[in-house]
Amino acid sequence: MNKYESIIIVNPNLDEVALKALEEKFTGLINENGKVESVENMGKKKLAYEIKKHAEGTYLLFNFEAQPDSIKELERVYRITDDIMKFIVVRKEA
Repeated sequence: MNKYESIIIVNPNLDEVALKALEEKFTGLINENGKVESVENMGKKKLAYEIKKHAEGTYLLFNFEAQPDSIKELERVYRITDDIMKFIVVRKEA
């Protein structure tokens, strides 16, 4: 298993309950084929440019271990989730 870091920028209009549900959804998805080490809600931040007509977004940082082939599925689910504006998954050096 490799170590990964993923940051997602979420719609800033989501309330705490919806944000927690989104966090649990992706934690569960990652845990199917790996192990979440930490999830950090970095709060709302101003964006460098507007994304989907929003000037700010809520940042969530996931640190996890997973099989390389499960990353493609994670990114697919990120893409089809309406509340996610941007995402990135990066493999960390061991």
